[in-house]
Amino acid sequence: MAYDSPRMGIKGVIDKNIHYGPFDPEGDSQAYCRWRDGKLENYPNSAHALVVEVKNPAKPDVAEMAALAERIAKTNMVLYASRHESVGDEGTARETVRQLGARFALHRLDANLCADDDAISALSVNAGGQKGRYIPYTNRPISWHTDGYYNNPEQSIRAMILHCASPAASGGDNAFMDPEIAYIMLREHNPDHIRALMHPRAMTIPANDEGDGIIREAQSGPVFSVKDQALHMRYTARTRSVQWRDDQATLAASQFLTDLFESGSPYVFSHRMTAGQGVLCNNVLHRRTGFEEFDQGHRLVLRARYYDRINIRRNPT
Repeated sequence: MAYDSPRMGIKGVIDKNIHYGPFDPEGDSQAYCRWRDGKLENYPNSAHALVVEVKNPAKPDVAEMAALAERIAKTNMVLYASRHESVGDEGTARETVRQLGARFALHRLDANLCADDDAISALSVNAGGQKGRYIPYTNRPISWHTDGYYNNPEQSIRAMILHCASPAASGGDNAFMDPEIAYIMLREHNPDHIRALMHPRAMTIPANDEGDGIIREAQSGPVFSVKDQALHMRYTARTRSVQWRDDQATLAASQFLTDLFESGSPYVFSHRMTAGQGVLCNNVLHRRTGFEEFDQGHRLVLRARYYDRINIRRNPT
C-alpha cells in the first residue's frame, strides 16, 4: 500500500514522487517560514469574519463566489448564511448542498455507510436502527475530528459541506480549526511532532465490527500527508476508536493536539448554525456540542463529503 508520507519515522525515505513544498520538516526551512508568515498574516480572529451572506447558496453570484473563495483560500473554510430557506425544508436543502458543491468543482461524493441514496447524509437523532449506533445520529457531543478519518487513502475526504436545515432548541454548536494552523502550532513547538504524525502508521482506526461481520477493516495511516501539493489531515480525538503508534514521539504529538484544543486557542472558531447556514471547507478539524430538541421538530444538518478538494480558481458558471 502506498502512503503519502515523507518520512518513515524521524529518519526515513522521502517519496520523490510527491512534492511536499513547505510541509516537509526536513525540507527548506526558509520556504516553510515564508509560507507560515503568509498564512498567519491577517488571519481572521473570529467566526464572524468567516461569514459570507449569500442570497441563494445554491447559486451564488460572481461577487458572492469571490467572497466565498477568499475565505477558503485563507482558512480552508467559509461560513455561508442565507435567509431564503424555510426551516425543515429538506428537499430544498439537499439541492442547495449539491449545487453549491458543484460550483466549487466538488462532484465525487463519499457514499458512506449511513448516507442516503444521493450520497448526502441527514444528521438527525435516530433512536434505533443502524444509524443510532453512530454518534452523529444522536444528540451527544462529538469530539474533535476530521471527517472520514477511518477511510482508506484512496477515499480520503478532501472537502465537506455541513448545511443546517433546522437547528436544535439549544446546543448543537460547532467549532472549527484550520488543519494548516494545527500544523504550524505543532511544528513551531517541536518539529518532531510533525515527523511522528507523518509516519504511515501514526494512527490506526480499528475495524468496524457490528457483530454480524466486519464492515470496514482496520485502517492505518498518517495524520498529516500531502496530496496534490496540499496538506491533508486525518484525525480523531476519540480514545475508544483510535490506536496511536506506541512510541514517545507520537504520543507526545497526540497529547499536544489534545492540549491545543483545550487551551482556548484564538484559532478555534465557534459558531451555532441557524436554518440556511452552513460551512464549506477542505475537511477542517471540527467538533459539535450536545443539544436538546424542540418538542415539535428536530435538528437536521445535511452532510456531503467529497473526495475532491475545493477548487477556488474555477470560474463560476
